[in-house]
Amino acid sequence: MVEHITGMLALIGVLSLLCQWIGWKLHLPAILPLLLCGLLMGPVMGVLNPDELFGDLLFPIISLGVAVILFEGALTLNFKEIKEHGRMVSHLVLVGAFITWACIAPAAHYLLGFEWSIALLFGALVVVTGPTVIVPMLRTVQPKSSLAKILRWEGIVIDPIGALLAVLVFEYIAVNADPTSHVLQSLGITLSLGFGAGAVTGYLTGIAIRKNLFPHYLRNTAVLTIMLGIFVASNIIQEESGLLTVTVMGIWLANMRGVDIADILEFKETLTVLLISALFILLAARLDSSAMLDLGFGGLGVLLVVMFIARPLSVWISGLGTNLSSKEKWFLSWVAPRGIVAAAISSLFAIKLEKVGLDGADSIVPLVFLIIIGTVVIQSLTAGPWAKFLGVKEGSNEGLLMFGASTFSRELAKLLISKNIKVILTDNNWDSIRKARMQNIPVYFGNPASEHASNFMDLSGIGRVLVMSPYRQLNPLVTFHFQDLFGTEKVFGLNNPDISSARHQLSESYLKRLSLFGEGVSYAKLASLMAKGAIIKVTNITENFAFDRFKKRYGETAMPLLYITKEGELHVVSGLTNVNFPIGIELISLLPQEAQDRAVEQRALDEEAERQAKALAKAEAKAAAIIAAEARAEKEAEEAKQRAAEKARRKALEEEEQARLLAAEEAAKLDEETAEIVEESIKDETLANQKETT
Repeated sequence: MVEHITGMLALIGVLSLLCQWIGWKLHLPAILPLLLCGLLMGPVMGVLNPDELFGDLLFPIISLGVAVILFEGALTLNFKEIKEHGRMVSHLVLVGAFITWACIAPAAHYLLGFEWSIALLFGALVVVTGPTVIVPMLRTVQPKSSLAKILRWEGIVIDPIGALLAVLVFEYIAVNADPTSHVLQSLGITLSLGFGAGAVTGYLTGIAIRKNLFPHYLRNTAVLTIMLGIFVASNIIQEESGLLTVTVMGIWLANMRGVDIADILEFKETLTVLLISALFILLAARLDSSAMLDLGFGGLGVLLVVMFIARPLSVWISGLGTNLSSKEKWFLSWVAPRGIVAAAISSLFAIKLEKVGLDGADSIVPLVFLIIIGTVVIQSLTAGPWAKFLGVKEGSNEGLLMFGASTFSRELAKLLISKNIKVILTDNNWDSIRKARMQNIPVYFGNPASEHASNFMDLSGIGRVLVMSPYRQLNPLVTFHFQDLFGTEKVFGLNNPDISSARHQLSESYLKRLSLFGEGVSYAKLASLMAKGAIIKVTNITENFAFDRFKKRYGETAMPLLYITKEGELHVVSGLTNVNFPIGIELISLLPQEAQDRAVEQRALDEEAERQAKALAKAEAKAAAIIAAEARAEKEAEEAKQRAAEKARRKALEEEEQARLLAAEEAAKLDEETAEIVEESIKDETLANQKETT
């Protein structure tokens, strides 16, 4: 028996890891393979029976697991960060959650015949969405950055708020089983204990962390132990008040000044991934497939209400007074998958309600899982085409994620942002992050390869990663993480000469990528150059100023970093890049002080050469003008000579014409005199003839 339990626990762990890997590999929410695995191992094959395996321990395991999940979610609920993401998020998690609850509860009551108390609890359970299902979907869909932020922060914030709502509804249902006179008293004790004990424990734990009362290696364990201890103590004092207590404790720690919870949060994230995976397999294995089928068309009707009535109504009402367009609201109306919090809390409350003996409690879990399956599957398959149809997909992925917020990185980020290229700086050094924030550069404080970064960091529009930090142990982890996410060709790293002793530990493919900005360019080299006055400059490469002239002006010490094409495409320069840069680009380069000095000298030489060229051109122009004037004078003389000859020719022609006319006149006069003589002769002859006749 012991071997069987041990083997099943090991099997659950292996299956959890396998399902998480499949979800990561296929870019799907891990909840889908976990759900399918649980159904296959439980109802289908009968290999895993959680009730038989754990017996009376099942309820405490689920209860403690849910407490850890809610505590981790509450640790992310920083009010300052929520405020930065606009009115829409606040409306969705407050007004929208109430509208969703008000739509789903009546649907469960009228379509499935649930008692109003059970219907209200079910409505509270499916209000939550959750980053564990939202973030993988957003990576695939790639909507606009503003929409991705809204959906991601809604999932982060609504987890503890929705769980808190479900706890309060359950408390009301649970105390309803007592005599009427104790209802308000029990509910009041639950609320007072939850808020009071949670706030006090959170404050005292924060003071202990701030004053370093725990050694560093015990800090995470101490916080986890304190959280579980107050959870159990709260439940002992007032049954089912523990979930509210740990939620308030987490919120208090997240918003307490001077308390660094980054390490705690990272530890809780790792623990939460394990708990989510194991819990979801166990919960899915407990499902009764016939119970889900028994829901029939009523269950499908509730699913349709959730997707086509509750969500659009909550989005459009929450969007009043915001600057969201109608297309953006329609996209938000379609994306609201349910996740692990709904599954875990519903299973927990179902077990408790069955003990109370309320009718319909056994139908809550199948219906919740139906909503989870329906929303995750349908929306995962259709959100991408829907975003494309509405025109709300991110335009391009030319943005950069830079790990390492050094002076060089900040200066490069400022320049790229001025060119309308999205940049995110990440670092574990708070001082570097603070300086970047003061320069209005988007930042993420912490490990960019962590689960927290996956949920909180907005990667929409980001297409490349530049690993430029001094953290030699963390750089390979970040590189491999984003190579899996973006592809090997999209991740670049600086060459670090200090890793030579550990080259046997690193793959050749990784080492080949350590040529960002050229062979031999390391973090230390960039930091040294910036400290000595190097600057980052943009140069237009044109036909008149090709890359050859760029090298001539700035010398071999000038370091090309990136270039932007006419089409707005960003290209990263590395040791694998062809150095023949095309015409028409904007070349971004690092100019050491030596290159700047050379540029000043070269510019002076160029200006002197230009002046000489201008003087020579002026002299040549003057000589050409003289030659042109002489040619013009010679031409004018020739033209004058030609005009004189033409004038003499015309005069001779005129005289000849006058002589011809004069001769013609004399001939005509002679002819006239001859005609008169002939006429007189004829007349005389006529008279003589007349006389003879007479």
